[in-house]
Amino acid sequence: MSLSFEGRVVLVTGAGGGLGKEYALAFAERGASVVVNDLGVDTKGGGKSSAAADKVVEEIRAKGGKAVANYDSVEDGEKLIQTALDEFGRIDIVINNAGILRDRSFARTSDMDWDLIHRVHLRGSFLVTRAAWNHMKKQKFGRIIMTASAAGIYGNFGQANYSAAKLGMLGLANTLAIEGRNYNIYCNTIAPVAGSRLTETVMPPDLVASLKPEYVAPIVLWLCHEQCQENGGLFEVGAGWIGKLRWERSQGCIVRSKNEPMSPEAVRDQWEKICDFTDSTRPLNIGESLQSMVSVLSRVDGGVGANPTASAATTSSASGINPAEAVGQKLPPTTFSFNHTQSILYALGVGMSTKDSDHLRFLYEGHPDFSCLPTFGVIPSQAAMMDGGLGSVPGLNIDFTQVLHGEQYLELYKPLPTSGELTSEATVADVLDKGSGAVILLDVNTYSGKELVCYNQWSVFVVGAGGFGGKRNSDKAKPLLPPPKRAPDAVMIDSTTRDQAALYRLSGDWNPLHIDPSFAAMGGFKAPILHGLCSFGFAARHVLKQYADNDPSRFKAIKVRFVKPVMPGQSLQTEMWKEGNRIHIQCKVKETDAVVLSGAYVDLQGASEASPENLTQGGGLQSELVFAEIGRRIKDVGSELVKKVNAVFGWEITKDGQNVAQWTIDLKNGCGALHKGPYSGKADVTFTVSDDDFMEVVQGKLNPQKAFFSGKLKIRGNIMLSQKLEVILKDYAKL
Repeated sequence: MSLSFEGRVVLVTGAGGGLGKEYALAFAERGASVVVNDLGVDTKGGGKSSAAADKVVEEIRAKGGKAVANYDSVEDGEKLIQTALDEFGRIDIVINNAGILRDRSFARTSDMDWDLIHRVHLRGSFLVTRAAWNHMKKQKFGRIIMTASAAGIYGNFGQANYSAAKLGMLGLANTLAIEGRNYNIYCNTIAPVAGSRLTETVMPPDLVASLKPEYVAPIVLWLCHEQCQENGGLFEVGAGWIGKLRWERSQGCIVRSKNEPMSPEAVRDQWEKICDFTDSTRPLNIGESLQSMVSVLSRVDGGVGANPTASAATTSSASGINPAEAVGQKLPPTTFSFNHTQSILYALGVGMSTKDSDHLRFLYEGHPDFSCLPTFGVIPSQAAMMDGGLGSVPGLNIDFTQVLHGEQYLELYKPLPTSGELTSEATVADVLDKGSGAVILLDVNTYSGKELVCYNQWSVFVVGAGGFGGKRNSDKAKPLLPPPKRAPDAVMIDSTTRDQAALYRLSGDWNPLHIDPSFAAMGGFKAPILHGLCSFGFAARHVLKQYADNDPSRFKAIKVRFVKPVMPGQSLQTEMWKEGNRIHIQCKVKETDAVVLSGAYVDLQGASEASPENLTQGGGLQSELVFAEIGRRIKDVGSELVKKVNAVFGWEITKDGQNVAQWTIDLKNGCGALHKGPYSGKADVTFTVSDDDFMEVVQGKLNPQKAFFSGKLKIRGNIMLSQKLEVILKDYAKL
């Protein structure tokens, strides 16, 4: 399908001849309304005439096109744009093409020679584009072309003024590409080679005749079409050939040591390495450019640096990856000491609030059910990543400024303590070659003393480090799973605050990307972004609330893939699908509908499960005898108990902190009944107590009230019904 510009309004500066004329004719031929601007000066900027612009307008109109002439200088940018508005009612496309020459050797360049070139090329492009900018923003569409030159890119004898102005236009275009992106305003730069009044002074006549302007116009039209998503590009074009340019940079070399002065001798001694373009890098933005410097601060000074939880996209060259050396390597163990303050701070960081009464158990150390959120388990394991241990692994010669957090898996083997000391041991489980980068799977086991508490698998992507010939997939990777193909069974929405990232970082992720606007800008973001693991925490607690009554002992595992960043202040929407004890989840930004966590799921313990190690039968529990006796008595006098009690009691029996059995005593419906395992109805009150403490209560050795206030007996639901415990346990169990 041919490209049409029907309904678009185009301004072409310097359109009286050469490239500008060709652009104007080409746009008009494809339906655009064209403002043909030309001051009518000679190549040095002298004289003035309306004839050139008028002639092009006449040619367009003779072919049935729409055009109007404008004779103003580009230094009167507002007048050029006003012509478009007055004649056609809008402005969609600006082609900054006007130019003159004042060629002189540098020593002979006068102030006038310098200033005039900059006024026409650089300042003129600025003024015309600025006049159009707000109109483009309001209509959410704009395309801008800057005309640079090979002289600006490479330099050329006798053109210091022209070269400086032309490269200045490239810098202007790059910034406009960044600032206009969110408004669908794209800006690109061409460095054309074509026969024109400006090139005939520096090229042989036969070459000027061969380099036709019509060989340049097609790329300009494509870059200005609404289908084209190119933004911030630089293209050399001529003779029917088009090439895209990008910066190339050597790997460079660190030439200083910690606490030692940097010297010119050190620079001299490393000069060959500094200038070695083997395995060169190609930074695409200022963030990628500066991250090499940021990484030096981390490596040399132990200061700030990008870390694995950042979501900003970066690019690097292929790094030295050798899976045979790396896989199986163990990182130095790390120790994490914490108290209830860190547990509470984490809960606040992932959005818990005292406005929700059922959040209090995670926010108040004096609460009888005070607990640590399960996803806090990522925090102690994170030290293995943050402390630089990965950089010491043989076979992983990677640039940590290029590391992205791709996926996360967390599995708990027992509820996390609310304070203590945890030790994490990390092992490189596998290294994968994804072509555009490398994936490192890091398994981290976290222990309390000698007891395994939780396991994390960090999946980190090293951009640009692929291509080493490794395998693409691993059976060691915890899989992602798509959600069922039906509407979600439940949806929960929570708003983050403007200070969410500032609060979450206090749990230990100090990456300035999440707090410092300048660092965020270097990463290509308009403001600091939320930590991926913060969104991870929001989604997990949504599942915990929806399907586990906020009982952390029900949590078993979670797996997510990080897709897109979240801005603090946006709302997180977690969609949930229940499939047995597995809850598939997908997390979105409510305001944009953008998916931020995908392929994700949370595994819950069954209500009668104790742990991942199949403690499901309740075998060997002392409480089994009590409930067996209660069951027998209910068969005999159930109807009498229903009259006395009229309530449904749930019991969760724990051992070593894990739920190992669930019982329900139904003294409300019919003649009464005892159920073992999950109960289809809803209990009026639920008691959680260890097997040992349960026996102490039953035998009268532990007062239930004292057990409650000491935290040994936990109660959910109608607490007043606990007064009827004596009726059930003493009168009818008769142990």
